[in-house]
Amino acid sequence: MVVLAVTWVAHEGQEQEMAEAFERLGAASRQEPGCRMYVVHRHREDKRTFFIYEQYDDDAALQAHRDSPHFQKIVKEDLHLAGRRTDAFLLDPVA
Repeated sequence: MVVLAVTWVAHEGQEQEMAEAFERLGAASRQEPGCRMYVVHRHREDKRTFFIYEQYDDDAALQAHRDSPHFQKIVKEDLHLAGRRTDAFLLDPVA
């Protein structure tokens, strides 16, 4: 299993657009064969900050996610217009 943890920050006034883009991306991503979990969180106090927790069967499943048409469209056309990615961590489970 491989885990990806990502933080995005919406541009001022683009919070709703980012939330809607993540709703579409999450719904499509959860249908991918190798996706175990795709959960989008929103910071309780800073509504511009989003944290995404993703689990995939393996590196190939993560790459398939990144190569998928929905990922390419939503990330490149919607999310990058609404904000920016600030952190991304690729993690391996320990225990």
